[in-house]
Amino acid sequence: MRLAVLEKLQNKQLKQDRGHFRVGDTVRVHTRIVEGEKERIQVFTGTVIAKKGKGLAETFSVHRVAYGEGMERVFPLHSPRIAKIEVMKEGHVRKAKLYYLRGTSGKKSKVRGRIGPRAALESTEAVEAAETANS
Repeated sequence: MRLAVLEKLQNKQLKQDRGHFRVGDTVRVHTRIVEGEKERIQVFTGTVIAKKGKGLAETFSVHRVAYGEGMERVFPLHSPRIAKIEVMKEGHVRKAKLYYLRGTSGKKSKVRGRIGPRAALESTEAVEAAETANS
């Protein structure tokens, strides 16, 4: 009884339009930042190195190297602070957790691109959308 009530409350708070991405993809996470009375969007771009949890507690870690320093952020997937998640590039990896990318730089930190039906389908959809917008 009690678990059913908790589950109903959690299901109401789950985002339906969350971005579909995998570990290894390069993403841009648009986060709402509140400073005083003003609100702005801040973008964090990097490689998804891990996804954890399920339901409302699902999180993902994004890693990037900026100015020679590695940084990492963990985002709750269903947070209202996340405005949107854009997939910039799909990556092909064979592990669920890419923690080995933390101490690497250069070619060692490269993730192969995904070539397959999903990537090809999305690229053709983007081309068709651009063609319809131009005409």
